[in-house]
Amino acid sequence: MIWKPNVTVAAVIEREGKFLLVEEETAQGLRFNQPAGHWEPNETLEQGAAREALEETAYHFTPQHLTGIYRWHSDNANITYLRFAFCGEITGHEPERKLDEGIVRAVWMTIDEVRATQDRHRSPLILRCIEDYLAGKRYPLGLITHYE
Repeated sequence: MIWKPNVTVAAVIEREGKFLLVEEETAQGLRFNQPAGHWEPNETLEQGAAREALEETAYHFTPQHLTGIYRWHSDNANITYLRFAFCGEITGHEPERKLDEGIVRAVWMTIDEVRATQDRHRSPLILRCIEDYLAGKRYPLGLITHYE
């Protein structure tokens, strides 16, 4: 049997000391997550992070750095995820845009609010990605090569 992790992309978006998260419906109830989702065919990892941010928050996001690459195994789902998290800037907002199915709302939270809601995080990666961002972890996008 060939093992393959699920590759996901995530956006760590900070503005004025608050982080953009989404509250979404899951099998475990309402949970918080970064704007994140599965990497799709025919897109770069950066394009995937920008797409997910727009679909889940209605904010246009431009990745500027890779914050980190994370491996996490969900015991509940028995799935291993390989997450590429990017930080960058917001370049626009479409407040009337319909959010992805299952997304209840986009919400701005301080780091203290993020820490206080850990029991409602979809995975431990949410806080870890933000803490890595706050620690100054920024890797050049040139680290990633998309070879055709």
